[in-house]
Amino acid sequence: MITRFRKLSPALLPFVALVISSCNNPTGSLQNNDWVYDNIEFDMPRVIEPSFPDNEVNIADLGAIADGQTLNTDYFTKAIELMAAKGGGKVIVPSGIWMTGPIVLKSNINLHLEDGALIRFSPDFELYPLVESNFEGKNTYRCQSPLSGNGLENIAITGKGVIDGSGEAWRPVKKSKLTEGQWKKLLNSGGVLEDEGTYWFPSEKAAAGYRVSRGNLPPLQNQDEFMKIKDFLRPVMVSLVNCKVVLLDGVTFQNSPAWNIHPLLCEDLSIRNLTVRNPWYSQNGDGLDLESCKNALIYNNNFDVGDDAICLKSGKDKQGRDRGRATENVIIKNNIVYHGHGGFVVGSEMSGGVRNVHVSDCTFMGTNVGIRFKSARGRGGVVENIYISNINMTDIPAEPIRFNMFYGGQAPMLEDGSSSIESQNKDKLAFSVTEETPVFRNIHLKNIVANGFGKVAVFIGLPELKLENLSLENAVLSGYEGFVITDASGIKLKNVKIFQKNGPALTIFNSKDIEVENLNFNEQSDASAVAISGKESSNIMLNNTDFKPGDKQIQLLNGAGNTAVVWK
Repeated sequence: MITRFRKLSPALLPFVALVISSCNNPTGSLQNNDWVYDNIEFDMPRVIEPSFPDNEVNIADLGAIADGQTLNTDYFTKAIELMAAKGGGKVIVPSGIWMTGPIVLKSNINLHLEDGALIRFSPDFELYPLVESNFEGKNTYRCQSPLSGNGLENIAITGKGVIDGSGEAWRPVKKSKLTEGQWKKLLNSGGVLEDEGTYWFPSEKAAAGYRVSRGNLPPLQNQDEFMKIKDFLRPVMVSLVNCKVVLLDGVTFQNSPAWNIHPLLCEDLSIRNLTVRNPWYSQNGDGLDLESCKNALIYNNNFDVGDDAICLKSGKDKQGRDRGRATENVIIKNNIVYHGHGGFVVGSEMSGGVRNVHVSDCTFMGTNVGIRFKSARGRGGVVENIYISNINMTDIPAEPIRFNMFYGGQAPMLEDGSSSIESQNKDKLAFSVTEETPVFRNIHLKNIVANGFGKVAVFIGLPELKLENLSLENAVLSGYEGFVITDASGIKLKNVKIFQKNGPALTIFNSKDIEVENLNFNEQSDASAVAISGKESSNIMLNNTDFKPGDKQIQLLNGAGNTAVVWK
């Protein structure tokens, strides 16, 4: 139930605002999120939040037992149906350990976990039937998600409790990701080994799925074939599909079988004050994957996960393009990410497009890559109008900033892992530009401070369609190697400090219309400041005052001509 008001006298507006805030906040405390909409670079609609009738039911009052053993699936179902029959309300989960099978939400329901409440989903695979689903941007079969809703309106999951997906029962584990003691403990639990004893699966059915397909989307034709590898088809823990007016507030979501939280084709989402956790070794242990959604707020959350933390997607390849639903109008503020493959991520499944995204005031600590854009030939789609600012990153193992249009493949630059310019494969052929060619343009970053252990930043476009109109302003970046730009056009670097330990501060390969102003860097006696490579490099605009002397600090390689540089 979404409450709407007629126009009132200005004298009554403060009182009405107070009432609306109280009604729209199921956790019972007033929240003013006007600040979330401050300094947004695009026309951002106001996100509608849910409100609920003053009805409630406590699952314990219906007979549910919090002993961590009794299966309470029927009591959750009964409580949800009872509130739905009354037009909506709050389903209260009190303190205790509540074992359950799948929970399916209904419209106008607020699933509220009180302090000390732990919903633990049963590890019994038989409770999760095979269903038509969507994973990694494509339609497929998966096991039913532990917590789900489809085609709903006005729903919430709130409170201070914990939702645990028993992911350890589902996930395969690679030996390389565990200590010796952890690996021995895992082997003692049973399971099946693959890849010469280095990859553990919980059951023979799960291992059979891996043999059929080394990826997560087995190329099978019908449900009967999928049933033979059912245990391999791990579900996302929270699946919300085609839902409108959604609030996730205050809860801890942890230990998911695959991705943790996956809103798909949803509108008007508020995601705040969450703790999202997965083991660092968890396969596909993403935190939040927002796919083909619009009008979303993501703020004041903490992530510590096994894969990408905050990730925007919109379908994969032809299915994503045919769906044609971009992820758009998204504000991401005041989030902390600890471990994860990426802190803020776009892709790689972005075939429906991603646009109008604001990311600010976030901290990434120990995240493999901080800001990550990834795609590949075959995806198609347009990613544009992305604004990222006020980001602090520490102890980043790879790059603090990475654009990679060769996700899952090899880029034209540094294919052998070497940092030497001479090792580049400069003869990569451009493909024809088609609807399958991904487009990344109009992406702006400013006020970035980061230290890492790889390159300070990497911008890698496609030879046939370059990264276009990217800017980085007011940044301090430190790492083992410098900034690499390849196959890009219209790049602007302003007030950027690069503290590289080895090699050039800036490497440019087959790129054009690059403007560099007020570049500071760690001068190396054995390396040039800027290395320009490739015969397609042109109109590289450098400032004389940044280099002393300029002709000694600029290196031209692999066909780059003297006319490639324009001095200002």
